[in-house]
Amino acid sequence: MKTIHFSSGKHIRRRSILKAAGVSLALPWLDAMHPAFAKEETKAPPRRMIAINVDLGFMSDRFFPKQPGRDYEFTEYLKELAEFRNDFTVFSGLHHPGTGGQHNSDRCFLTAATHPTRPGFKNTISLDQRMADEIGFQTRWPSLALRVGPGSNSLSYTADGVRVPAIERPSDVYKALFVQGSPEQVRQQVQRLRNGQSLMDQFASEIRRLKKDVGGSDRQRLDQYFNSLRELETRLEAQEAWANTPKTSVDAPVPKDNTSPGGLIPKSRMLYDMARLALETDSTRVITILVNETFNPKVDLPGVDVPHHALTHQASQKGDELAIIERAQMKCLAGLLAGLRTAEENGRTLLDSTMVLHGSNIGDAARHDGYNLPVLLAGGGFRHGSHLAFDRKNNEPLANVFVSMLQRMGIEDEKFASSTGTIRGLELG
Repeated sequence: MKTIHFSSGKHIRRRSILKAAGVSLALPWLDAMHPAFAKEETKAPPRRMIAINVDLGFMSDRFFPKQPGRDYEFTEYLKELAEFRNDFTVFSGLHHPGTGGQHNSDRCFLTAATHPTRPGFKNTISLDQRMADEIGFQTRWPSLALRVGPGSNSLSYTADGVRVPAIERPSDVYKALFVQGSPEQVRQQVQRLRNGQSLMDQFASEIRRLKKDVGGSDRQRLDQYFNSLRELETRLEAQEAWANTPKTSVDAPVPKDNTSPGGLIPKSRMLYDMARLALETDSTRVITILVNETFNPKVDLPGVDVPHHALTHQASQKGDELAIIERAQMKCLAGLLAGLRTAEENGRTLLDSTMVLHGSNIGDAARHDGYNLPVLLAGGGFRHGSHLAFDRKNNEPLANVFVSMLQRMGIEDEKFASSTGTIRGLELG
């Protein structure tokens, strides 16, 4: 006789905790934590994310559609993504409150930390690192920070506001992901990790002794520091396990780095390809890419004669020249989406399981305007195909999109930085 299951419709949150008499007890995974009639999680591919920030923005009249909703007409730039119309959502009327439109606000693109130009500014955790804290242990690389262009900037910041170094050369990304060291090199790496663990043990002992001699507020600070040390120890242990695990082999050759100062487009394409390979091999599930052009090179494209940064301040006179660059950048994004849509995993495309956030920390580079940021979100299993238009004078927080992305990743956060909730109108597919 076939058994019929009737769902009560109740759903217990994954992070449910029992509390009584000052004691907290985290619950194990229960059947009730599955949504009613949900498919087994093991059958679904893991969720992933790529976040890209183009630090000189896009000309708004060539980026944003005039019509809201699903029947919007493609703008000059969105035409480059025409074949992916049902795979992305374009937003207007978003900003990060208090970050401004200065170039150094790129460090806030994924953190939404306020006032980056003030002395003593300290950043906060970035979206990717919040994800990595939850799922990073599942892959060799908890996250991967990349950068197109010179400098030391990155989109990734830890909970303590410390910048995560970004890799610039595609060949270095390839070696980190796929080139296995010699047995001696692996042994040395493991020993370095163990030395780090031993050092953490020594610090922990010192802190325990120190806590006996300080007041309550200092003990609290030391507890926070001690917790961060324990977190580091956990990461070191995970890294040691991965150090002894052979890296994935791929057929793709080591990329030849483009060293031209104006090689914006080939550099972007190669790093986007590396990002796709990293996800396709499940080497990581969280990637950030900063496209850094504030050093003002002249981009190597036919018809471009003025340095890129300078063009953004002459957009009213040289808009067509600037558009050559910005269209090419949109074509790079189209190439990334095409690669993700071609790769399959468990009967679905990699694009279905990968959220691709593409935008800028600047709404108008000519005015250093931080409002109405050009942002779109592709893939990830959302119901796409719309222009979600918000008030362009009283913008919605971009961090609301981040909360929706965190929840899509399976992280039950209800707030991130300046958010006021999830982003209205963005639905699951």
